[in-house]
Amino acid sequence: MADLGSRPGEAADPPGGGLGRQRLDPRSVIAGRLGGWLFTGVLLIVAGGGALATLIGTGAPLVSWLGTGALGLLFFGGLAFASHRGPRIRYETTWVGLDADGLAFEHGWLWRHQISVPRSRIQHTDVTQGPLERRFGLATLVIYTAGTEHASIPIEGLSHETALAVRDALLATDPGTGATEGPADAV
Repeated sequence: MADLGSRPGEAADPPGGGLGRQRLDPRSVIAGRLGGWLFTGVLLIVAGGGALATLIGTGAPLVSWLGTGALGLLFFGGLAFASHRGPRIRYETTWVGLDADGLAFEHGWLWRHQISVPRSRIQHTDVTQGPLERRFGLATLVIYTAGTEHASIPIEGLSHETALAVRDALLATDPGTGATEGPADAV
């Protein structure tokens, strides 16, 4: 698999012509923050509007207003902080590697996950873009594997070009035989 032992910030170029070990695209931090803040804002409007309507409709005393405000500030402040810091943590702790054997994906801050997918287990791939990803030139690469548990592996935050390059490299044909790498089709 790809060289997952290299140090953060280093890109290892494997001898098999793979794409090496790479971080996510830095634009994924901005897109993630924007998405988190939009979610927080919509939730604040909906929950804040509901709480305000309830407080006004019931004629709640001042202590209820203060308590609701304090809880709302604590909850939405925490959510806004997580929306700001979370995408940066994800960027700093996520790596994708590709070599002749297959794909390696490492992510997580508290719980580290190292996923290795041999080419022979890959069924197909998708490259998708939501509105924010499209705006920032990002994409999500989804790799579908043979098996039932964890049969799809989404890798968010790649540049669109990188996602297409990884997809093409995973589905590339073997130059010596002209056949696609992976299990042969049964006749």
